[in-house]
Amino acid sequence: MKRFLFDCGTRDAIASTGLLVLRAGFGLMMLIGHGWPKLQAFEEKKDGWTVPTIWPLSYMSEPVSLVATLVAEVGAAGLLVLGLATRPAAFLLAFAMLVAAFQVHGDGPVFLPAAGAKEPALLYLFACLALIIAGAGRWSLDAGIYKEKKRRFF
Repeated sequence: MKRFLFDCGTRDAIASTGLLVLRAGFGLMMLIGHGWPKLQAFEEKKDGWTVPTIWPLSYMSEPVSLVATLVAEVGAAGLLVLGLATRPAAFLLAFAMLVAAFQVHGDGPVFLPAAGAKEPALLYLFACLALIIAGAGRWSLDAGIYKEKKRRFF
């Protein structure tokens, strides 16, 4: 279980630096640009928030759906910035971006500059998929928690 949660993937210095830039950049953008404003406006947004029609998520109330979104956009994004439990956090955020792209903005166009476009959610989704595949890299808390016994060559 420890390896599943905290395996950092590659320990190559150059690749790890690129993963750090990716994690910190898009994690902070999600946290500051999307999650934090929703958290501050929780009282105004809680009664009109979109509930996904995907089973079993369709049984959530609007405030619970907003809390689930905040867990992904604030909690998981914060974990990505730190590089802690990176793959599970990226999976959670990727799922939230799938719901955002195909449920919340389902009727909207794919590309910007049109209002309600899917493009921002899809860009965050692709960054999450890259981190799910590659891991957090050497410059993360995951690397400090999960120390490998034998050297990997990938």
